[in-house]
Amino acid sequence: MFGGELTLSTFGDMGMADTPDAAKIMHGQLETDAGYTIMAADVPGHMEYQPAAGFSVSLSGDDGDALAGYFKQLAAGGTLAMPLAKQAWGDEFGMCVDQFGISWMVNISQPQA
Repeated sequence: MFGGELTLSTFGDMGMADTPDAAKIMHGQLETDAGYTIMAADVPGHMEYQPAAGFSVSLSGDDGDALAGYFKQLAAGGTLAMPLAKQAWGDEFGMCVDQFGISWMVNISQPQA
């Protein structure tokens, strides 16, 4: 949904081909069309998996069309916590949990008077 170039390296690619984690992602990187980078990794077997909790990922900026589109795609198949709407501080803001259980906050800045 963010567009761009995705690069994935598995634990197997990094010399751990004969382990149960061989197919898991050690380094995942998305260089987006908008010029920012998102990185992620799988939890290896020797570490306890903890579902996502206690945090949100925030997207902020002034490109209303792009940010509203991201919000719509993130909320699809997930849970809408707060619709994207004008707030008391003047910006548009919304919150959702995507289909993978990740909480997102999206803030669209409004021009300052």
